[in-house]
Amino acid sequence: MKLKNKFITKTPADRLYQLPIPVIALTGGIATGKSSVSRLLLDAGYPLLDADKLVKIVYQKEKTLEYLKTHHPEVLIGKDVQFRLLRELFFKDQSIKSNIENLIYSQLPQVFHEELHKLSNPAFVIYDIPLLFERSLQSKFDLSLLVYATPEIQIERLMKRDNHTETEARNIIAHQISIEEKKKKADLIISNVSDLSHLEIEVKGLCLQLFEN
Repeated sequence: MKLKNKFITKTPADRLYQLPIPVIALTGGIATGKSSVSRLLLDAGYPLLDADKLVKIVYQKEKTLEYLKTHHPEVLIGKDVQFRLLRELFFKDQSIKSNIENLIYSQLPQVFHEELHKLSNPAFVIYDIPLLFERSLQSKFDLSLLVYATPEIQIERLMKRDNHTETEARNIIAHQISIEEKKKKADLIISNVSDLSHLEIEVKGLCLQLFEN
């Protein structure tokens, strides 16, 4: 399968990591259902990489572990990074957060290419990237897809999924770029305002719109 020509908008020089194939960004907001869409696409056989999973791979690289062992050994148990402790460090000291994030992101292109190679020469790739708009990376993609749910639905799902109070849920959402703002920036929208069967229909319809054999 391949991406239809009208959705191929970049040259390799302009793409994320200078990729020779079209790359589609899949993003969303907290509790909008992006992970569910990723699973549906993977189950349907579409080539997809997950930024969060790639970051976890980078955290297991020798360069990262050596840095943490030297500078912040308290967040390691053997080679296992204790992410809760790391988040606490980030919260206390922005410079620590910046230094470690710079280390992680400097290694991400190599890991991306390594994982892409495992997909056996796809004609395009979908990249599940939560911070697409936060990091102003949308110009590096041929197409951006946003999984959308209303703020009210986000709050409801957060309360149900993570046992947050309404105040806590609203506070979490308030600290992110609003889903309505992301909706204005995205090229195409995947509506997730109902149940899983509705979402499956949305994803199938989108795939028919975007791809051909």
